[in-house]
Amino acid sequence: MPGTLYLIPTALGDVPWTAYLPAETHEIACRLTRFIVENAKTARAELKRIEHPLPLRDIAIEQLPEKLAPVDTERLLAPLMSGESIGLMSEAGCPGVADPGALLVRRAHELGIAVRPLTGPSSLLLALMASGLEGQRFAFHGYLPVREPERSHRIAELDKESRRLDQTQIFIEAPYRNIALFQALLAACRPETRLCVAADLTLPTETVATRKVADWRRSVVPPLDRRPTVFLLLNAD
Repeated sequence: MPGTLYLIPTALGDVPWTAYLPAETHEIACRLTRFIVENAKTARAELKRIEHPLPLRDIAIEQLPEKLAPVDTERLLAPLMSGESIGLMSEAGCPGVADPGALLVRRAHELGIAVRPLTGPSSLLLALMASGLEGQRFAFHGYLPVREPERSHRIAELDKESRRLDQTQIFIEAPYRNIALFQALLAACRPETRLCVAADLTLPTETVATRKVADWRRSVVPPLDRRPTVFLLLNAD
């Protein structure tokens, strides 16, 4: 019988594992001895954080290649076909969501391997939950263009699409570019559009605020520099 591919959520910041993982997720993660990860250094820190009972040198950690080729996928999944279970870990949050591990999960299904998602933090869902915006219709767009005018054009498109579909638009940015994105949002969105900024989710410094763009324009720029942040907007009555 093939093993099981467990999808193990990881910390969104530096907090004890008891603050973000249920006991069952922790117990499963601690009995696995093989992991496929987005970033090996981050994964080692996470295994140390959850107090994995084995020394790190005794745990097999395979890092996903930057470009995942079919030959890599087959090699990484081979232990599962031999009956060994594996944990898949993202750099932060839930594997398979805004994460290259999704391709591995797809291939596991094709091979008839059991895939079991485990409970833990997802910054996107936490931000949506706390935003007060449309929770039945939403779309995640990953990263927006970095350069102008492409970024502002894209923001304007998302603002119009949100109005047309009554849909919350969700996106992220590299933390050191948060301020630039926030300012671009204020410039490109309509005054009545609601903008939520959710930073440092699950951490003691967590802040979540939703305001109309017109109100954000009259406010002090929030301290977003180098803080993991999810941005959400909704243009609706």
